[in-house]
Amino acid sequence: MIFTGGEINHPDYGNELHHEVELVLLVGETVKKVKGVEAEKAIIGYGVGLDMTLRDVQNELRKKGDPWTIAKCFDTSAVISDFVLKKDYQLKSDEKLELKVNGVVKQSDNLKSMIFNPAEVVEYISSIMTLEKGDLIFTGTPAGVSRVNRGDKLEARLGEITDLGCTVA
Repeated sequence: MIFTGGEINHPDYGNELHHEVELVLLVGETVKKVKGVEAEKAIIGYGVGLDMTLRDVQNELRKKGDPWTIAKCFDTSAVISDFVLKKDYQLKSDEKLELKVNGVVKQSDNLKSMIFNPAEVVEYISSIMTLEKGDLIFTGTPAGVSRVNRGDKLEARLGEITDLGCTVA
């Protein structure tokens, strides 16, 4: 994981590095099997993140029926912004999640388009495993995922509340 301003290192074992911009939830308390209001209360902050994926590696592993771990979990594969605490800002779900590559918008959608709202995501995950204070949940990406290359500059934004910038090395 790296923070805004960092460099994403493009692993040598893959050729197609793709971006996926996502809303990131910051969990503020340890919870298990929470629902509704309790699930919402477990979220203490919001950020924007990049889930970087080696798509060619992922596709090859998928064909073999193997886990995708090395396609999604490599040094610098997750980039996160600063977090805005929920006590300072309440999501309205009309915020836009956007990613630009070299100044060109590649992904842009409204949080209302999410299949599951943040509390539902926490409900589901906590039904399977314990969420601990400090955990980060990447919630999924809108359409527009595409390839990035070494030297590209990525800029992501969640409405007017937080943003990040990084480059691909």
